[in-house]
Amino acid sequence: MAGDYKYKRVLLKLSGEALAGDQGYGIDPKVVDDLAEQIGEIVRDGVQVAIVVGGGNIFRGLAGSAEGMDRAQADYIGMLATVMNSLALQDAFERHGIYSRVQSAINMQEVSEPYIRRRAERHLDKGRVVILAAGTGNPYFTTDTTAALRACELSVDCLMKATKVDGVYDRDPVKFPDAVKFERITYMDVLNRGLNVMDATATSLCMDNDMPMIVFDLTRRGNIARALKGENVGTIVE
Repeated sequence: MAGDYKYKRVLLKLSGEALAGDQGYGIDPKVVDDLAEQIGEIVRDGVQVAIVVGGGNIFRGLAGSAEGMDRAQADYIGMLATVMNSLALQDAFERHGIYSRVQSAINMQEVSEPYIRRRAERHLDKGRVVILAAGTGNPYFTTDTTAALRACELSVDCLMKATKVDGVYDRDPVKFPDAVKFERITYMDVLNRGLNVMDATATSLCMDNDMPMIVFDLTRRGNIARALKGENVGTIVE
């Protein structure tokens, strides 16, 4: 039950690539279904969950910009990709009997609600998963920054950043086998060392608002629940 968990209201940041699974692009229904099952168990235990999901499995604004597209236009396309991912997550939650709402920063009332902070908080209080789509609604802001912003707005206990590695290292553990993992690190150290945890805007926003973050490995099943219970499954940034 909720008493077993250290954190009672959380924001989970998922990359778009996390939904693609091994295929590397698009949406893998099995991966999305497995995610919904894991998150559903936590929600049934009374933990309030908001989710920000990226769109990199469908379209990445920066990549489009690098290929010659207008940056703002490319970012808007990326925002629409996050809406597609959000709707796929919502479908999976509902198949598992978990109530959820998609709130979009870009108004598209046929498929989502507009993002309204108080309404989002009300959904969380009622045990619904709130999936926050379309980034901040502004180009030049990443979904990492969106996650930091929404985490602060919704007064969550922690921001959970799901990755493919088991925490924050002093350098890339894939390229450098001797890379050292941090159990705890400050946001200032992350910025000073130039560690690729989140972009500088998101990192600064969390630091300025005393928002703790857990960076953990999503690929190991059950890690979301373990992290929320305070087990050492990643790196705490504070």
